[in-house]
Amino acid sequence: MYVNLPVDDLARSVAFFTALGFAFDARFTDDTATCMIVGDDSSVMLLTRPFFQTFTRKPLCDRACTEVILCLSQPDRAAVDAMVARARAAGADVPEAAVDHGFMYQHGFEDPDGHLWEVMAMDADALPAA
Repeated sequence: MYVNLPVDDLARSVAFFTALGFAFDARFTDDTATCMIVGDDSSVMLLTRPFFQTFTRKPLCDRACTEVILCLSQPDRAAVDAMVARARAAGADVPEAAVDHGFMYQHGFEDPDGHLWEVMAMDADALPAA
């Protein structure tokens, strides 16, 4: 899966996500875009706003609205807290406290472009019975 996100400053976004430990695929990187590797089968294309706009006739969302919340899975609670701490140190806003649902622990941050990222660790075997 490739998720496309508009960004105001591509270099700033690359620096931010590099600080979180992500790598980038140079084959899909130029002055208008880069491909952030999230997993074996998932990537996030960070596109400058003018380049992103070439893919749609609809207006782009600004910081005042939310169109999507992206969720990153981590192996455990400590990894969730570590990623959110790295995001905060790299300049993210962390507007909410972590939440422990028993079977799932979640926290999140808002990146420098206003995109919302949830970070969670889940134990599917601990899900409440339906």
